Amino acid sequence: MRVLGWAFYTAAAGIILGFLGFLCFVYSLDRFEQKPETRADGIVAMTGGAQRIGDAIDLLAKGYAKRLLISGVNEKTSREEIARLNPGQRRLFDCCVDLDYRARNTIGNAIETRRWAERNQFDALIVVTSNYHMPRTLVELEHTLPNLQKIPYPVAATIDPHDWWRNASTARVLGIEYLKFLAVWVRTRFEDDPERSPVVQIMNRPIQHVSAETQWR
Repeated sequence: MRVLGWAFYTAAAGIILGFLGFLCFVYSLDRFEQKPETRADGIVAMTGGAQRIGDAIDLLAKGYAKRLLISGVNEKTSREEIARLNPGQRRLFDCCVDLDYRARNTIGNAIETRRWAERNQFDALIVVTSNYHMPRTLVELEHTLPNLQKIPYPVAATIDPHDWWRNASTARVLGIEYLKFLAVWVRTRFEDDPERSPVVQIMNRPIQHVSAETQWR
């Protein structure tokens, strides 16, 4: 009976700690978008919704950086399609926007971002992704590019994190993202280089993408 009691209290403590961690995660997320306080060499936008790309292009147009990488583009989505989704910014696509078709997930985004930043000799990047996706993205980027300055620009248009307790869909998205964040945090504690990681090799097996207009991640 003592063993069962110990197991029960241990499980209860784990659940409570997990829930408290979830609350800290949720209430640390930005609810509103704020322009970066400083400029950078480049901007990287993680695919996952048209709003992310639109905001990144807007930052580029306003001079916050000199070049933009859109990482994780569907291999069936052309530059022309993305340009049509952002009318009025065609000149930027012609001169200053790079498309990454290789990344299939957040780990791949980080790897391709490193290659792009090193190729362009960038020292600081503005990172554009959804507010709930930003913590995991920053962990991956910090692991992959520890010496590069990362300036987060969380897109808050799709999810209000404080609405989780009233909205089942929001709670599900945040719950899954919190578990992914924990898994990434643990993985990066024991991993040297993500490009040689067996976990990454498994996760980067071919998967089916969806269109540019919908959520990709």
